[in-house]
Parts: sequence; structure tokens; C-alpha cells
Amino acid sequence: MTTETNTYEFQAETKKLLDIVINSLYTERDVFVRELISNAADALEKMRHESITETDVFDGHLPLEISIDLDSEKKIFTITDTGIGMTRDELEHNLGTIAHSGSNTFLSDLAEAAKKDVSLIGQFGVGFYAAFMAGHTVRVQTRSWDKSEGHEWVSDGSGTFTISEMKGLRRGTKIIVELKDDASEYAEKFKVDSIIKQYSSFVSFPVKLDGEVVNTVKAIWTRNKNEITAEEYNDFYKFVGNAATDPMYQLHFSADAPLAINALLFVPTENFEVFGFGRVDPGVSLYCQRILIDQHSENILPEWLRFLKGVVDSEDLPLNISRQALQDNALVAKLRKVITKRFLKHLNEEAKNDPEKYEKFWSTFGIYLKEGVTSDYEYQKEIGKLLRFESSKSDAGKSISLADYILRMNPDQEEIYYINGPNRAAIEAGPYVEMFTKKDIEIIYTMEPIDDFVLNHLGEFEGKKLVSADRADLSIAKDDDVEKDDAGDDDTKKLADDEVTQLTEWMKKVLEKTVADVIVSKRLVDSPAVIVNPDGYMSSSMERILAANRKEKGVVDMPGMGGSKKNLEINMKNPLIVQLARLQKKDEKFATEVALQIHDNAMLQAGLLVDQLEMVERNYRILSRVVEE
Repeated sequence: MTTETNTYEFQAETKKLLDIVINSLYTERDVFVRELISNAADALEKMRHESITETDVFDGHLPLEISIDLDSEKKIFTITDTGIGMTRDELEHNLGTIAHSGSNTFLSDLAEAAKKDVSLIGQFGVGFYAAFMAGHTVRVQTRSWDKSEGHEWVSDGSGTFTISEMKGLRRGTKIIVELKDDASEYAEKFKVDSIIKQYSSFVSFPVKLDGEVVNTVKAIWTRNKNEITAEEYNDFYKFVGNAATDPMYQLHFSADAPLAINALLFVPTENFEVFGFGRVDPGVSLYCQRILIDQHSENILPEWLRFLKGVVDSEDLPLNISRQALQDNALVAKLRKVITKRFLKHLNEEAKNDPEKYEKFWSTFGIYLKEGVTSDYEYQKEIGKLLRFESSKSDAGKSISLADYILRMNPDQEEIYYINGPNRAAIEAGPYVEMFTKKDIEIIYTMEPIDDFVLNHLGEFEGKKLVSADRADLSIAKDDDVEKDDAGDDDTKKLADDEVTQLTEWMKKVLEKTVADVIVSKRLVDSPAVIVNPDGYMSSSMERILAANRKEKGVVDMPGMGGSKKNLEINMKNPLIVQLARLQKKDEKFATEVALQIHDNAMLQAGLLVDQLEMVERNYRILSRVVEE
């Protein structure tokens, strides 16, 4: 039964404001259900606080809950809460707020409210008006907990709204949305149920849909972590991560500054990207006061942490912020920085506490951290502590950190050395590590194509420069060391200086199509020759990656092409090189074949492209000559 009805006329700009709310602030109609549930939850929370201090509460026997009832025939969506309710003045003020503000003032108030941590939900502001996305008429029937009479607010969202006194109401608020013809699906149980489970699963009050409680999973991230069992954590992870196994790691933390944050993050057991399932979507969702505002958010963590699952809840974010606004919101950027740094710190702690478990994490998800080094300068320093590689002083299959390497460095060593190869055996059999082995200098083995890019982007670690062992400007072998070695071995120096000069100049001429220079090596101990890049920047492994990238794009490299000419370093103590110098004087044609073969062998050891057909045919010619002799 209703009595006196008062009609109020919206200001001229109301339609524009409603258009902003309905068409710009929200991108999906489903959100109106979330908003109305949020309003109801806030009203219930206020009622719960009042009941703590007040003994005489109107309708105190009513349970604090939210009920949603649907009428598919009449196309009506109804949501009822037993919260604090509103008086007539509050009804006019709260639901008329939008009518008393111009566009600029309205948006300014919204931003200011977020700064002051004032919930627009409880004021029935922007969130309430989302109901007009689906409804042609919205009715609000409410009665305050202070026992004043109830009232009904009615509007079609256009020019006017009415407020009437209404007898016989219980405490709380009922919102009746008369749905538009193209929004009739919101009167169907399966549709509303799916929306509640997506957006409002963790509301702290029971949400009943046609009498059945649908939010059965608790928001454990809001609880003290000392009160949560391992089983509860695992069950929650399986829910939010859609997983069948327990997580590898979990991080549950809260912070008050610089933002109010409750976060619960999980590292899965499996990496589905390596299983061929394609690039995984981000797995962490953003909440505000237990209400989902961005599922599988692309904004709250860097893309290279997309393997994480979990939730982040921040009360400092305005609940009604749109996904578009999230991308440019300064609070979200601050949130992303805090969470990322906290997770990287957590990984570093886990690596120290349980190295074997971290080794498993690294083998599964290390590729993402490598991606972070190459794509996100902001976190390079923190990620650098988490990198793991095998080295010449680690057991096969066991990796070390860059910090471990520094602890074992020689006192006068200023650089961290690394070398790329397909596997450990191939690296250790190659020419690039010979001088390192001789001088007992540890060298990191990078056995993935991306690894050289990672270390090159990292640049340095704790003040020590990261240097590829196949660089042309490598200088671990000093001139005085070479002279000392030569002086101590009567059989070492077999060629005069002019013979050495003649050989290098001749080889440079023979190899002029593919080689920039032929020089005497200071790094080789046993191998006859090695290929290095003269610019000192691009290692052979980096060039291989670029070549593979060009191939993916359809650019075909011919042997000797696709990069700058290389330097060929030769070992003047190697018998093959010494004999080549002598052979060149006796049989230059055959010596040319040998020189070309030495070059191709060195190219293959560097993992670079050669004309395999020509190389095989030349090899047979050389073998035939040897057999004949």
C-alpha cells in the first residue's frame, strides 16, 4: 500500500550522466548484477556494525543475507537485502546524487570518493544506476533500521523519478528491475547463477538465488594466514586456478602502505605453454572488497608473470572503475609494482630456503623470468637474483645462481663469463672454454637459445659485467702469459714471426668472402681455430637466434650471409695450423682446401650456417688426398 507520491525532475544533464554510466563506465551488462549485490553487501556490512553497538535494532531477528528472485514470465529481476535500509531523505539524497551533479562534478566526486576510501556502493551512487543497462524501469523499496516508515523510489532513467511512502516494509532494501525486452535473460536462473559465481563468489554474506545459497566458497585471502590450513589453501587454489593438483608455491600477504592490499598468489605445478596449449591467459583476478572488478586481469601483474593464479583485493580502488580505466589508473600501476616486487622477493626467499624445490620451479617456469629480463627493465635487478644456469663448476643437471658464481670468482676477476651451446658436452668439447679451463675460471653454460639475450639484456650483476666467452675482444689470456707458455716449451714456437704473418694474410685472402680477418688467437689451447664476432657485441648464439627469427619471417639466409663477417682466430701452437703454413708453400691448391675446411669446422662449432653440400664434397676430396698418400 502506497500513499503520498512526490515527483522529481532530473536536471537537463541527467541523461548524459546516465549515458556515461550505462555505456561508458561499464562494458558488459552482466556487471549490473555485480553492482546490485555489492550495494546489498555494503548495506549488510553497515547493519552488522550498527548491531554491535545498538541493542534495539528494528527487525533484529532478520538474518543478514541477500536474496535474488527471478520471474521469467514477467521479465523481472528482484534483489533484496536485510541491511541498514534508507530513510526518505537518504533515499532522495543517495539515489538523487546523480541528479544534482553536472558531468564534471560527478566524475570529480567519484575520483575524490576513491581517494577518501568512501564506498559509492553504500551510497547507492554509480553502481545502482548500472541497473538501467538492463531495466526499463527500476523500483527501490526500502525501510531504515531506525524504524521510520518505508518508501518506494521509481524511475525509468529518463526525465523524472518518484518517491512514495510505502507501508508494511521490513528492514532493508528491495530493488525490482523490470527488464528490457533484449535483457530478458537476466530473469533466467542459469544466467544469474553464472554471473554470481563469476563476480560475487566471495561476498561475505549468503547470496540466495531462488532460495538456494550460491556463494559457498569463502574469501580466505581476507583471513589471517596463521588461521588457514594447508588444505584450505589447496582447495582455494583449485577453485580459482581450475586445477586438479596442489600448487607449487603460495604467497599470502597483506599491506597497508602504500596501498591497502590483500593478495593470495599461487604458482601452479605445470606449465601448460610448454605442453603446446598456446600462450596462457593471466590467472590473477582483481577484487575490491571481495567483489570482482577485473577477471584474469592484464593490468595488475606484468605479462611475464601470467602463469600465476590467485586474487588481489585492494580497498583503495574504486569498485566501479572500468577495465579501460584500469589500464591508465595510477593506483593500479602502484598496485602492480608492490605485488610484483613482493612476489620476486618471495621467490628469492624460497630459493634460499629450499634450493632443490626452487630448481624444480626454475626448470618449469624459468622461461617466464627470462622473458621478464628481456622485456621489463624495471625488475631486472630482482629477476637477476633468480636466474639459474649450469656452469663449469656445477654438477651436470645442477644449476647455480649468479650470486654463487661471484662467491667463487678469482680475486682479480672483474667479469662473469658465459657461453652458449646445445648441451653441456658440446660446450665442454668446444674451443671457447679451453683457456677458461686452463686458468680455472668458471664459465656459465647457457643451453637455451634465449639465454644469451637474457644475459646480454641484464648486462651486469652486482657490479660485474656479463661477457660472452665467444666475443672477439675477450682478454683473459694476457700477452705475458702466452710468452711464458712459449718460452717454457721448446716444441711450441715452430713458426717465425714472418711466417705467421704470411699465413694469416694468405688465409684472409682465401677466406675473404666470409671472414673479416684472420688473427693469432690468445684464447685457444688445443683447438686449431675458432670463429668470433669482431664487433664484440653479438655472440654467435645471439646471431643464431636472429637467423632463426629471419627464417620464421620467410627470409632465407645463404651460407656466410645474415650477419657481419667474422674473425677467424688460429692457434699457432696447433700442429694442423703449423703444417698448413708449410703446406701452403708446397701445394697451395690443397692448402686452400684445408683452410676452407678449418673455417667451416669452426663455423659449425660456433653453431653458424655453412654450405653443407660444399663442405662434404671438400671433405671427401681431402680424405681422398690423405688416402692416396
